[in-house]
Amino acid sequence: MSPLLPLRRLLDDDPKEAWEILVATVLSLVLLGLIALLLWPADKMAVAVRLFWGYGVFWPVVALIAVATTFIQRRLRVDMHSHFDAYVLSNLAVSVFLSVGWSAFTAITVRSFVAGTSLRIAAILYFAGFLSSLIGFLEVSSFYQGQIYKLINLPLAVVSFIVFAVWPAGGRALYGWFFDLF
Repeated sequence: MSPLLPLRRLLDDDPKEAWEILVATVLSLVLLGLIALLLWPADKMAVAVRLFWGYGVFWPVVALIAVATTFIQRRLRVDMHSHFDAYVLSNLAVSVFLSVGWSAFTAITVRSFVAGTSLRIAAILYFAGFLSSLIGFLEVSSFYQGQIYKLINLPLAVVSFIVFAVWPAGGRALYGWFFDLF
């Protein structure tokens, strides 16, 4: 069995999901480009490079976790029709974990570049981090498309970015083990 078979089944089940993934990828690249253009005059392209690198890790991680979640749910025969509550809650838990994780990465990255900068540059950096949190939301919501996931993940991505920007130790405590892998 091909390791990509669960992803193929996931996309074959709902062509709308494939379209959502494509749109999220394009929007993410556009937002990352805007972040780079925003940071270039501030001479903070290193932040953009770090966010691009993080994006390059995050996108495959989200896809692999979505495939693994779908595989586990199918093995346990948990689906929308037979075990609605378990299906929604498991997807919600995974999508929240991913959204908050990206916000933690973004906040920690931005915070590490803010020290010693002017208020204007710090504001630009934090705005870039905010946009990056939206990128994480777009990526996660392309795989977890239900309204419940979007209604919870969007505000959570924004709030968690703010919390981890103010309190980066919290982000490191929750996700530092993963960030240390790369």
